[in-house]
Amino acid sequence: MTSIKHVGKNAPLDLAKLEADVAAAIPARSLMPINGAPSVQSDPMPDYVEHQDGVSRVAALSAEAMVRNHESAAKEIEAMGAELINAAKKCEAITSEVHNAIAHMRDAAAAYREEAKKIFKRIEDCALLTENVRKTCENVKRRIDTSGADTAEVIDLPNPLRRAS
Repeated sequence: MTSIKHVGKNAPLDLAKLEADVAAAIPARSLMPINGAPSVQSDPMPDYVEHQDGVSRVAALSAEAMVRNHESAAKEIEAMGAELINAAKKCEAITSEVHNAIAHMRDAAAAYREEAKKIFKRIEDCALLTENVRKTCENVKRRIDTSGADTAEVIDLPNPLRRAS
């Protein structure tokens, strides 16, 4: 194992030594030119990037790791976009169902109004009939009172169930 050394604030950082230390920590493989260097990952690199000539193996591996992480994140973002499209389709379906429900509610409200209109007319018709019966009863009572108890006069009674014209 390698030991960890603490570097002071003012100590200069030797990048060449750092790269050599990192290269030494990697298992011994033959150093190949970048173009033929195998990737640590088995997946191919995205086609929108390619290694430059002369880049060290450590830098190439770092760049590959970074681009793979970014590519993975980009694919997840695209997957979220697909999920968002599915959610939008569900919203459209729900919106369509809501429009159908609203149309059904309007039809139901119209039917209730029509039924209320019929009941309203029946109640008023019954009230008019009751009023006609009351008037007829009053007329009969008045005729009976005015005709006297001695006479056997036939009283022509109007039919209260017949509508007045």
